[in-house]
Amino acid sequence: MCKDCGCSVGHTHETGAHSHEHLHTHADGTVHSHAHMHEAGIDHEHDAHDHVHANVAISDAKTIEVMSKILSANDEEAAHNRAHFDEDKILCLNLMSSPGSGKTTLLETTIKSGKFKIGVIEGDLETNRDADRIIKAGAQAHQISTGETCHLDAFMVHEGLHHIDTKNLDLVFIENVGNLVCPAAFDVGAHLNVVLLSVPEGSDKIAKYPVIFRRADCVVITKTALLPHFDFDMDEVVREVHKLNPKADVIALDSKSGEGVEKWLKFLQYKKEFR
Repeated sequence: MCKDCGCSVGHTHETGAHSHEHLHTHADGTVHSHAHMHEAGIDHEHDAHDHVHANVAISDAKTIEVMSKILSANDEEAAHNRAHFDEDKILCLNLMSSPGSGKTTLLETTIKSGKFKIGVIEGDLETNRDADRIIKAGAQAHQISTGETCHLDAFMVHEGLHHIDTKNLDLVFIENVGNLVCPAAFDVGAHLNVVLLSVPEGSDKIAKYPVIFRRADCVVITKTALLPHFDFDMDEVVREVHKLNPKADVIALDSKSGEGVEKWLKFLQYKKEFR
């Protein structure tokens, strides 16, 4: 189980026991789960099963209470981060996507355009590879190695800001841990959420992972040079994004070839000037 967000890692089998998981979907689209163990040979009907569910209900209520406190504290810290960006007149963007969608490559291209002074907070489970790439491209960067944590939170970002000189920056990017689920639950203090979707991932991901795309201010379709080689429906992406969030921008580009990158840069300039 993820120590921060409670993501289940699946069923366990030990000495004939197994866990059984229940998923609950709330009105806002968020999902949480609870699990209870079944021992081999136990009759799960009637009173025995009812007793297990009573314990689960108590456990589930405690989990919700703890998560509410965690998210409340996180939201307070996120507001503090935003106030810091506002004071320095910085636009902050939270980049989210699955691993390998091209977040770091897009950042390298943005930095090398020379249009903005940029700082980047990088989030990965291990290594400094992405921060090294950002520094080589010409921007400030600080790497946060999260270990077993599958997302960044506002406290991690606040700590990272102590390692970046934000004075005179135009933009700060938070490159979140590659994950289409958990990062959506944690406000990190950014002004805008940008979700990347690469062509090889498929156009069906919008409908499959609606929570993160519902919270996107902009969806960037990456690796468009590969469109001739994949069954990717751009119209479906635009339709599904606007079904979830009618105000979200959709930008298609290829960071390597440069196709569509100018539209991305103009988006950043507009949001910087008129936020």
